[in-house]
Amino acid sequence: MSRLRGGPPVLSTPDTHIFEDPTPSTTTNAHKKSAEQIALTYEIHRTIASIRQGKYRRIALQFPDSMLPDAPRVFEALQQGLRAPAPSPRPHAPDRRTTDQVVDEMLDLQLSTQTEKLPEERLYILADTSYGACCVDEIAAEHVDADVVVHYGRACLSPTARLPVIYVFTEQGLVIEGVLAAFRETYPERGEKVVLMADVTYASHLIQIEERLQEDGHANLFTTAIVHDPSSPLPNRTVPEEVSRDREKLKEWRLFHIAEPPQALSLTLSSRVADVHIYPTSQADSSQPSQTLLSTTSLALRRRYALLTSLNTVPIFGILINTLSVKNYLHIVEHVKAQILAAGKKSYTFVVGKVNAAKIANFSEVGGWVVIGCWESSLVESKDFWKPVITPFELELALKGDGERVWTGEWTSDFQGILDEGVKVNGNGNQIPGGSDRATGMEIGANDGELDSEPESAPPEFDLRTGRYISNSRPMRGRNAEHELGIRSKNGLGRPSNALIKRAKGDLAVVGGEVSPGAEFLRSKRTWKGLGSDFEIAYDEGNAESSTAIEEGRSGIARNYTLGDATDKR
Repeated sequence: MSRLRGGPPVLSTPDTHIFEDPTPSTTTNAHKKSAEQIALTYEIHRTIASIRQGKYRRIALQFPDSMLPDAPRVFEALQQGLRAPAPSPRPHAPDRRTTDQVVDEMLDLQLSTQTEKLPEERLYILADTSYGACCVDEIAAEHVDADVVVHYGRACLSPTARLPVIYVFTEQGLVIEGVLAAFRETYPERGEKVVLMADVTYASHLIQIEERLQEDGHANLFTTAIVHDPSSPLPNRTVPEEVSRDREKLKEWRLFHIAEPPQALSLTLSSRVADVHIYPTSQADSSQPSQTLLSTTSLALRRRYALLTSLNTVPIFGILINTLSVKNYLHIVEHVKAQILAAGKKSYTFVVGKVNAAKIANFSEVGGWVVIGCWESSLVESKDFWKPVITPFELELALKGDGERVWTGEWTSDFQGILDEGVKVNGNGNQIPGGSDRATGMEIGANDGELDSEPESAPPEFDLRTGRYISNSRPMRGRNAEHELGIRSKNGLGRPSNALIKRAKGDLAVVGGEVSPGAEFLRSKRTWKGLGSDFEIAYDEGNAESSTAIEEGRSGIARNYTLGDATDKR
């Protein structure tokens, strides 16, 4: 025992090793790219030309985690290229301008160079993304006051809200012969209508593949090109001319996709074309060509339908914001909130950064989650989540009545299409086409007022899975926020306050003049309500119990601290 009390154990690094890094090196020269490969893969010359053309001074470089080892070399290549003098323009056709025009332009150019002394370009590497790697991280870019973001790797191409973007898809190599062999085996009939589509990292090979297939006699081919339009019938891709006139014509086409698509894209494509065959690039080999895989999403669609059906009787929804950069994300948040409120349910908004099961499991009062994000990250497929996570498109189906909900198999994850349609939902869960876009994004009719005055006359609701009667699936029915505000303004009470109102015995918890299901859940069902909640909180008068007294704790460092007001050290 004396040896244990002799002194504290040595837990720190000796002084002789203070400047040594104990982390083993993980970099190897076996897969190190050459300078030429870096310039081609990351399109150094095109990026420099785009930066100079836009006159950007502060440039943020966003890399996915898999490309971070190449980030320093890309940084150095861009920095060296920007410091080098700009190449002189190539000679053009004979100049037909007059001498006076040329002199005036030279004077303007001389004055502009004298007055505009632009600062040197500065580059910043964004080492971590706020949300998904496919989205442009405008939040991190604004921390360095960036003028533009250079996004590397595959991207969802969702329109940004604030900053311009230079996309570098980092072109990947592809064995063309293996793709051609797999295509011929999949489509032996040369007259079939086939759409050629590839992931953005392989899209540059499509022209060569189309030319080779046309030489073989495949005449009804359409090669897609990349566009920045997630609402397109083929997300972010061009479509045949007949499809642009009639979207239903897309059902007549089959689709050949190079590389494994994201789950959201796979569900979207499978519901819009005749069938989808996928050429897996991860197993491509020049000696043994890979076979295409038929995309089967029927099980996934049935699982999604089961999830949204289970949320029909949920009283509280959580709106999970998974982006702060996608254009119009605030509009879809207000649209979703209006839909939930019009259906007589309560919603709460959360911003948690990257979504995981541990974060949202803290809010057990929420019965279902609606993700607001880019069209790829809105689909959350995981068994780890305690409550279902759905998209705004699926929410519209979940809020419909059991007799009106029709599952056609079509699926989409782009919320811009929902905003364009302008579909409203009334208190019964019925869709109302059109309508005015007010602050709440909904309209209340005369029938809704009758339901508000007599909520007990509403038909009973049952859970289709369990058959049990649900008595509180619409806690906000009869307590619409605008209705409450109108009554208070008539009585001269002004807007409702945001303060908590003390609950009378037998009443529901009320916040700001509205019934709050979240506060009621906190009062009646939560067993732990935060620090200091290890005693019973008495809401009713006459049963008040004194809480634990606040005491001064220990202060100082662990080996030399004081206790309370005591002067002796321990």
